[in-house]
Amino acid sequence: MLRSVGQTSVTEQGMDPRTVELGTAVSRLRRELAGYQNEFRDRAIAEDELAALAAMVAAGAPETARMRRSLLLIVGSIGSVSALAQPLMNVRNAVDLFGEHQPPSR
Repeated sequence: MLRSVGQTSVTEQGMDPRTVELGTAVSRLRRELAGYQNEFRDRAIAEDELAALAAMVAAGAPETARMRRSLLLIVGSIGSVSALAQPLMNVRNAVDLFGEHQPPSR
């Protein structure tokens, strides 16, 4: 990776690399979705959930259960749009970096 003199990477600034990966994937999917010209019924749901994921990334401490819920809603909203399949898979892979969701104990 090339950097300008004096520029530090995000991980050197103390940010979790998983969060960086998630942020990158979410940004890409948001751009791809914005550029997708065809309308579909649940587009607003996908946009809202991507905004929620972006907010979690910006806060620096994504909650695994909430990320997974957002991912399910996004997949349900745009999962059949083949043009968005790869960026959607990148978001899924980034969410998976946070490990398996453990249900609350009873």
